[in-house]
Amino acid sequence: MPMRTFLLSALLAVAVLSGCSTVRPWQNQPAAAPYVPIADAPGTRPDNIEQRPVIVALTLSGGGARAAAFGLGVLREMKATSFEIGGKQTTLLDQLGLISGVSGGSILAAHYAAFGDGTLTQFEPDFLLQNFDGDLISEILSPANFRRMWSPWYGRTNVLEERLSKLYHGLTFGDLTARKSGPALLVTATDLTTGSPFEFTYEQFALICSDLDSVPLSFAVASSSAVPIVLSPMTLANHAGSCPNTLSAAANGNASSDANYRVRMLKSSAESYIDVRERPYLHLVDGGLSDNLGLRGLIDRVVARGSIQDSFRGLPANSIHQVILISVNSERDLAERIDQSDRIPSGPQVMESLLFGAGARVTHVTLEMLDDDLRRWNEELNRHRGTPDSPFAADAEIHVVSLSLHDIPDPERRREALHVPTAFSISSTDVHMLQEAARDAMRNSRAFQDLRSSLKASPIPTAVAGGG
Repeated sequence: MPMRTFLLSALLAVAVLSGCSTVRPWQNQPAAAPYVPIADAPGTRPDNIEQRPVIVALTLSGGGARAAAFGLGVLREMKATSFEIGGKQTTLLDQLGLISGVSGGSILAAHYAAFGDGTLTQFEPDFLLQNFDGDLISEILSPANFRRMWSPWYGRTNVLEERLSKLYHGLTFGDLTARKSGPALLVTATDLTTGSPFEFTYEQFALICSDLDSVPLSFAVASSSAVPIVLSPMTLANHAGSCPNTLSAAANGNASSDANYRVRMLKSSAESYIDVRERPYLHLVDGGLSDNLGLRGLIDRVVARGSIQDSFRGLPANSIHQVILISVNSERDLAERIDQSDRIPSGPQVMESLLFGAGARVTHVTLEMLDDDLRRWNEELNRHRGTPDSPFAADAEIHVVSLSLHDIPDPERRREALHVPTAFSISSTDVHMLQEAARDAMRNSRAFQDLRSSLKASPIPTAVAGGG
């Protein structure tokens, strides 16, 4: 009887707390500065590329710690790729102008944007080798967190955000901008209502009349990593009504024509934020649901601007010699092949198939679109490079290096990598195996070999080649 009384009292306490908890996490505020037209807003194209003869962008897909470890191996190999520019030695990583990440890839992308080469030595012990999953669950279930967890404004992903804030030392996007060095950072989440990508860029935040500089890196990465059901959505306030030119800017967009459906989709997505009475709040979830490569928005905006030349408008004539895009896809295989059985798939099997089966098709479509776009860009480059009004030099080239776990040359290591679970914590053995696998996949890539040849890259020193 006393135990029953205790349980009833506990349930009553839960009910009371759930009704009265007013804990609220960080919330974005209206922009204090005047509205910046979208066409001129920072972040609408890769920043930090002025006067660079070699422009490098890196995109890192979702996949939890698996993606972060595989991506770290790619960063190490980029650092090991040494070549000369104007008689001075540099590396492919030193020339990185933009790093884009989704979900697990965004954890690494934000860390590198914040700490640069320090990531090569610190990210593994600070994140990859931590029991991040276990610590996260313990904090969510901790009695000290009890009152916060019953707040209608505070969810499981807010606990993740607080842990990530420690990883990033509380830095914001404004801190990255003030530093004026290192690559620009692009983090992609998914708008839960529309299913569209939501990119943490100045352009996107101008649409909702808010200030990206005040946004913590941890908030963006937590939003991008918020797997539905497992984690809770993250919320932003839409302040569109406080900007005088939002409606006209969204209507005009930055597109040269409405003829292409990708342009129309960009425009439609932008216009969805204008009616603040209809959408005063935005709820964000895992970016992998809309663009698991962190690549779609980049190539769609190039298409929207009309040409590859327009994407680099404003740079000195004939100043660009190399445009390099490295896309890293860390999607894994299905753990079970449901087509091998006539039994109705279980709930977990359906969830996994939607994420890694149907989701893989979206990734495949994006890569096929990139191939088509690349052919058009090369045709345009051949027509215009070296001309007086072109930003591209006469010898300019575009290189796209697309890597995935399927490119790991060793069959046994490839099988192991494709079955590493999607989680914030994986074994130390898998952490090291994935970094070595990334190195091998890059060196085995014909596109990467061609890039090294074009850059006249130095042979990789054995000590550096060993990586992590």
